[in-house]
Amino acid sequence: MKRIKKIAVILIAVIFLTTGCTKNFKDEETNKVYTENILCKPKDKKSLEAYEKNENIKLDKLPDCENLKVTSGGYEGLWTSIFVKPLAWLIVKVGLLVKNYGLSIILLGILLRLLVFPLSKRTLDMSENMKKANPELQRLEKKYANRQDQESLLKKNQEMLLIYKKYNIKPFSGCLVSLIQLPLFFAFLEAIQRIPAILEERLIGFDLGTTPWIAITSGKYYYIIIVIVIALSTYFSFKNMNTTSLNEEQANQTKFMTKMMVVFITIMSFTLNVGIGLYWCSTNTFAIVQNQVIKKIRNKK
Repeated sequence: MKRIKKIAVILIAVIFLTTGCTKNFKDEETNKVYTENILCKPKDKKSLEAYEKNENIKLDKLPDCENLKVTSGGYEGLWTSIFVKPLAWLIVKVGLLVKNYGLSIILLGILLRLLVFPLSKRTLDMSENMKKANPELQRLEKKYANRQDQESLLKKNQEMLLIYKKYNIKPFSGCLVSLIQLPLFFAFLEAIQRIPAILEERLIGFDLGTTPWIAITSGKYYYIIIVIVIALSTYFSFKNMNTTSLNEEQANQTKFMTKMMVVFITIMSFTLNVGIGLYWCSTNTFAIVQNQVIKKIRNKK
């Protein structure tokens, strides 16, 4: 357990120490916020005018987005070099292939979900094993309910480990999916922000570069659909979390925390551009469908 905690701390430290930063600037004439450290040239006329007024940006040294390379913009640290730029390059190349960057984001999000499928399946298998082990775990809790001395706690932990071994349960293996998905989410967020061509794109009437809040306050009320889909996909992705191994108090706390997370993410979705919203919705929806298919196949066996 201590080893796992150390690994988690190291991973978090590496992410924070090597993460690049998306820099923004505001065009005083239009009051619009733009990304300063873009990786390629914008095409939109108003965007070009805003960037040309910024002395920190050398547009002549940037490639067209269609010609973006993994090395474009020079070295900016491990985070940007390993995650952000390769992902930005993939989004652009797939976007050119399917003729739409919004569709590219959806396809790549689903592809990444497929790549972590073995880990996702292992998490689901672990959840099923926890259900099978739950009666024995509950009996163990009752057995040591009123025994808080050091020797009893040690024996309880030893017996719990034996139950975990019996049902092939590895409590921390489920964290691997989250540890992989979190940096990918932030990489997607930064990659989308730093590619002007993506932010200038539209998909089925939605502007990928705007946020639902800006759109709604401008009278485009149909952008609330993005927020609703994000909220629903987040809710159903959290709904299937396993709480069978927890006591009643712990289960209630877990449910409360997941509800708060859904509320928090829903509020945040108003300020995230539609591009990253597409990634969040598509990956969550695909994961929900994927999990349901796995459960049906398992139940038929």
